[in-house]
Amino acid sequence: MLIQKIVQELQDIPEDKLAEIYDLIHYFRLGLSKERTQPRTPGLLKGQLGDAFFEPLPEDELQQWE
Repeated sequence: MLIQKIVQELQDIPEDKLAEIYDLIHYFRLGLSKERTQPRTPGLLKGQLGDAFFEPLPEDELQQWE
């Protein structure tokens, strides 16, 4: 059985590394139980972007982002 193979592998892992393995398994399992109600849609706004969106920002606005 596969679970027995996993247990055998775990027995060969050093004690000081077991917490990392536990976290990996635990959060992997939690991720499996999450249900996605809607697929992720990229972006925040719906609709279309105008050409102005792709124009470079003015230098003073660029400085505010840095």
